[in-house]
Amino acid sequence: MDKAVLLQIEKSFLRGIWDESIPTRSSSAVPIAKKVIDGDFREVLTSSEARTLIRLQNDDIDRPLAEIFNFSSSFDGDLAEQGLFRLSIAIALLHAFVQANWTGPDLDFSPLDIITSGESGTGSPVIEDLIKQKATAELAYGGEPAYHLTAVPIFLRLAQLLLASPFPHLQTVQWWRLRLALVHQQILDEPVADSDLLTASLEPLESIVSLDPDLLGRLYLERGRLDHIFSQDKSAAEYFVKAARATGLEYELTGALGKRTRFQQTDLSQLVLLAESRLSDTTATSSSTDFPTQNGGATEASEKFQPSPLSVVPETLPLNDDTLLEQTEFTSSHPASSDSRLLHINPQNQPPLHPVDQSIFLSLCLNVKNTSPSHGLTSEQMTPYVARVVSHPRNWSVHTVALLLRSRLESSRTRTVERSTLQLQALIDQMPTSDSTLSERLHYFHSIPLPSKWELEKELALRFASLGVVKSALEIFERLQMWEEVVKCWGSLERPEKGIAIVRDLLEGRKSEADVVLSRGKAVSETTRLFQDTSREAKLWCLLGDLEPENAITHYERAWSVSKHSSGRAMRALGGHHFARGRYSDAITCLKQAVRINPLLARSWFVLGCACMRTEDWEGARNAFSRCVAIDEDDGESWNNLASMYLRLGSNAKRENDGNGAGADESLPYTSETAKSIPFANKMLAFRALKQGLRYSYSNWRMWYNYMIVSMDVGQLSEACRALGRVVEETSGKVGAQSVDEDVLDRLVDGVTRGPSDDQDDVDATQDPNQGRWLFQSVNDLFERVLLPRVSSPRVFRAYARLLTWQNKWEEAIKAYLDAYRNGIAGTMERGETDIIRWREAVQEVEDIVDLLRNFGPRVEEYKWRLQARSIVRTFIGRTKDFEDEPEWSRLTDLQDELRKEGD
Repeated sequence: MDKAVLLQIEKSFLRGIWDESIPTRSSSAVPIAKKVIDGDFREVLTSSEARTLIRLQNDDIDRPLAEIFNFSSSFDGDLAEQGLFRLSIAIALLHAFVQANWTGPDLDFSPLDIITSGESGTGSPVIEDLIKQKATAELAYGGEPAYHLTAVPIFLRLAQLLLASPFPHLQTVQWWRLRLALVHQQILDEPVADSDLLTASLEPLESIVSLDPDLLGRLYLERGRLDHIFSQDKSAAEYFVKAARATGLEYELTGALGKRTRFQQTDLSQLVLLAESRLSDTTATSSSTDFPTQNGGATEASEKFQPSPLSVVPETLPLNDDTLLEQTEFTSSHPASSDSRLLHINPQNQPPLHPVDQSIFLSLCLNVKNTSPSHGLTSEQMTPYVARVVSHPRNWSVHTVALLLRSRLESSRTRTVERSTLQLQALIDQMPTSDSTLSERLHYFHSIPLPSKWELEKELALRFASLGVVKSALEIFERLQMWEEVVKCWGSLERPEKGIAIVRDLLEGRKSEADVVLSRGKAVSETTRLFQDTSREAKLWCLLGDLEPENAITHYERAWSVSKHSSGRAMRALGGHHFARGRYSDAITCLKQAVRINPLLARSWFVLGCACMRTEDWEGARNAFSRCVAIDEDDGESWNNLASMYLRLGSNAKRENDGNGAGADESLPYTSETAKSIPFANKMLAFRALKQGLRYSYSNWRMWYNYMIVSMDVGQLSEACRALGRVVEETSGKVGAQSVDEDVLDRLVDGVTRGPSDDQDDVDATQDPNQGRWLFQSVNDLFERVLLPRVSSPRVFRAYARLLTWQNKWEEAIKAYLDAYRNGIAGTMERGETDIIRWREAVQEVEDIVDLLRNFGPRVEEYKWRLQARSIVRTFIGRTKDFEDEPEWSRLTDLQDELRKEGD
């Protein structure tokens, strides 16, 4: 088979549109491939060729499906044609599974219609049920069970087995493995990282589709979706932006004058997304249609695409609010920014977008709970993105996701929560209908985050629960047999014993998980009854352990045993249980097993690191926290703990067990003695870790304090200055002057005053921000902007005075020293005090301030320093006459006499 034709067919598979230039007579596998793209799965999978391939080798259900089915049958033609045929069958199986569980409508054939037996060629309901149970069990991955009510799971499992075989003559099989993994992850209770997919290079696929911008965009989209499933939101957002670059999508979030409410009199700047596609419409689905803009008017783009009367998209429910408009009404024909690249677009009447570009925008809005721009778009920014897609329906599935995302964004707003819930219900109701063609529903399925049918219903139930309609939520969860959510609902209803009873009934066999099993129970043999999905049973034991803390260890260990040592949840729960009770060695053993099963759960690594800290295994803790920040670089707490571990690795410090449980190791192992034994390289690693962590924990004053100490030790005085300022800003309101580390402040002033103050004195000096006049700007700003407006401390005023002295600002320096005196012991001493030690210290302060006035006073023109000095001494003597019998009293009187004589 010609390679060029083969690649054409592979790209048609990826696009979901048949390339009419492909010669249909070039191979007997070509008509089958076209039927797959057209959605004729029944005809493809019930064909004699497919039934020959998907054949039961024997009915021994105890054997793996890979051994039960015989895929060794060959198809007429060369090896390339055989590979194409196998890929066609695998795609048909995958998309039939998607149709049954995601897009609808319901399948018009069953697994027994395509599975043949080598002996009789017929099957029975019992065999079909056994195959379904076996497929569901084998789809469990990493200790996480597959959803047990998934329809036709055997189709997904067979697609897995077919795509796992080698395809030496095809170039895009890895892409289909990615798509299959995206589907597989969505039927698991919790995503489990696939290290092979995450580390696989995209370069071979990129080179294949480099000249096809729509396919290149889809490749980045789907890879980004995989990262999002594994909670790698930052990496996912980067892939989504790469997808936009690949398709040439031009977009800009800006402002334009408009109105948002019915009674608004004044036009205000409203957030709007201006966007324009560069993709040709020839790459869009042939069955999808483009609709005129819903906000009135017509453009060249909207006139180009004529809607078909047969095409239907999901219903967009109206808002029907007495205040808010259905959508923002823009009164300006241009964006507010005059330098906008899309100045030619009218915000009120934008051209339709290509469905791939719409999918990019929807993917950018996946992380609805996001509050930090570093994770992608914030919730406020998502609204115009979703509105831009909703305004121009182009494809059934894409529009469904757009309405779903709008529903999520509106769920927390009082005026939109009603439409949010009703829209979600409408999306669920449309799934079984045949209002659009199957090929249209599947066309962009892999590029968009369309939830499964049960996930949509679960989201509706959670919405009900959040609104307080717990009974309605409970009914949905019971129908979906999501027992963990059922238990939570009974807890909300203050009936936790009902939840415990349900879990025990399930484990003891008194409650079936499906009525259909009860109806045919008598026909099932005793051997069949013993067959269970061990992953689901292990999850139930874990759930019971959560509900019964007194027997938690027994239940978690039972779950671990039942799962045949594959349940990551069991080990996570058991490790957390041991940690909470101070059994850190046992916790470490359990958590190491948990992270071995699922290494992408940052929380498991974090608790493991904390447990290692408690046992003073600094190396183990360092490794654990390193994994934490590798998974989630926004975890400031882990960065702080990682810095602490770098310092402990090189010191002889012993950590006292404070019994605080898992949490940041707030105090670094830093004393004058231990710091000497820490290698400088470790100190720099700690410095960098804290600097990174503070980007995500900007208000954590303890981290800033740690950063300040380490910065001082590695010579980064400008950073220490910044850190001291942040500590004071965060804590001065509660502790006042105690918020200032005065030793650090003195060292910062020393760093400035060691250098010359005059620029001409160090013309050749390096511009080092950590010394001399280059450090001065930071330290001076620290005093004037942060310290002086917030704290009144003698030592702070004296440090500021030294800085002013270095600048030869004598009058201002005297004022600062006087402020220090007034806030010191002498300045605050009242009549009637009897503390002799305190009085003696005050006497010394009086002598010091007089000496300072003698030294600095003459340098200030027309400054009456003697009068100031005499007034200070006279006032202090008048307040402390109770101490005139003390030997130091004569020093005060002598000083007073000296000042009087000098004045004479």
